[in-house]
Amino acid sequence: MCRFSFAHLYWSSRHPQPYTRNVPTTATTSRDEASFLYEKIADELSGLVARGALRPGDRLPSVRRLAEERGVSVATVLAAYVLLEGRGDAEARPKSGHFVRARRSLDAPVPSTPRRAPAPARVSIAAGADDLIRAMTQTRGLVPLGTAHVASELLPLRKLSTALAAVAREGGGPGGAYDELRGTTALRRQLARRAVAWGTYLDEDDFITTVGATEALHLSLRAVTKPGDIIAVESPAYFGLLRLVEAHGLRAIEIPSDPRSGLDLDALEDAVGGGPVRAVLASPNFSNPLGTRMPDENKERLVRMLARRDIPLVEDDVYGDLGFDGTRPRPAKAFDTTGNVLLCGSVSKTLAPGYRVGWVAPGRYREAIEKLKFANTLASPTPTQMAVAEFLAEGGYDRHVRRLRRVLAAQTERYREAIARSFPERTCVSRPQGGFVVWVELREEGGNASRSRAVDLQLRALDRGIAIAPGTIFSARQRFGNCIRISTGHPWSPPIERAIATLGELAHEL
Repeated sequence: MCRFSFAHLYWSSRHPQPYTRNVPTTATTSRDEASFLYEKIADELSGLVARGALRPGDRLPSVRRLAEERGVSVATVLAAYVLLEGRGDAEARPKSGHFVRARRSLDAPVPSTPRRAPAPARVSIAAGADDLIRAMTQTRGLVPLGTAHVASELLPLRKLSTALAAVAREGGGPGGAYDELRGTTALRRQLARRAVAWGTYLDEDDFITTVGATEALHLSLRAVTKPGDIIAVESPAYFGLLRLVEAHGLRAIEIPSDPRSGLDLDALEDAVGGGPVRAVLASPNFSNPLGTRMPDENKERLVRMLARRDIPLVEDDVYGDLGFDGTRPRPAKAFDTTGNVLLCGSVSKTLAPGYRVGWVAPGRYREAIEKLKFANTLASPTPTQMAVAEFLAEGGYDRHVRRLRRVLAAQTERYREAIARSFPERTCVSRPQGGFVVWVELREEGGNASRSRAVDLQLRALDRGIAIAPGTIFSARQRFGNCIRISTGHPWSPPIERAIATLGELAHEL
């Protein structure tokens, strides 16, 4: 094992001058500066690993030793090492310290594109979805691979709480009266500013705030459909969207989604040209469960195709800020010139799921949405909207999302690698371009898909204290009995490593 001085190794490889300098992270250094320091340390160590200056099996300096060399706090170094573990560059060994981790090749194929559905179907997935949520919320100690949420330690909850407390102190605190129907002006103004970066040009009056993206999607579906209507959905599709479709009494025609490019537009064009499709429900940016980003030219074609037929597009964009390449892709709304796209979003996947802050930019359906909002919840909670608006305004959100993208990209790759290593040889694993879920397709000898293994695997996994989502709840027709979805939103850890290995063992048994 190689023991070394980080200061000497790093700077002797790049600079003639010694590196060590005193940068305190006590009262004289802000929290943002401390956050920057731990990222800088992690980036430098990752660079050494990439260049081969640190090799697999090399022992990294002890936390205390590196803290002394860099003149930073122990907490800063610990945060850097946690980030390195998430990236797959380091691993912690009990009672031994941190070591450079050996990289393994990942060559698992991507899942297959599903076949076209023959006809619309009534959605019936609520029971399976409810069972999953019930297991996740009522069973203690489960390894949380079943529901798609980011671990709380990756979210800036303390800073948000500070903003919320400041909001509550001002002028006796908001909340003594209902907010205006469209939502807090400060938040809608911040959303309008951010929309410019999305490639859309919306003003504050184009937004209506909602109780999370779920209410935004609920209101949108109610505005453009009535019970019994047919709508087109992606296949596979997030089970939460399918639950809404089921609750609204709609029929769904499933449009295949390619694991690389998203919605099959040729199949969609055939569907909308051959029957009375009243709306399309889709997630062009980092769809759940595939994590696919639809190319911009496909988004433009999608919007134009539907505009010609006067078919509204309900766009779920909750993962839009979580692209692994560090950029924020344009939503389909950016190509909308007729007000035909209802853009739905929230901060639940990036900032604070419990704040329930969401929005919809409904285009020409604004009046209908306002009436439904009035009947549904009258107004959204004011304090949390104001706290999120403050966080957006002072730049904290952008700094946080930049870090979160990097962490989630590294975590997701670590999960994919472990799945490819632990599961049967012919297992297919999606290669998401953003978000924090992976789609796993189980195959039998000869490469054929096994049609009933997912639910069996889910039940056996629950008995072992592990929650996963079976593929059947991602289809209106309860297809994908050979697939499971695994959430990658929690930092890599020994319990998660053991859980993935256990799932692999169970998959082999089945």
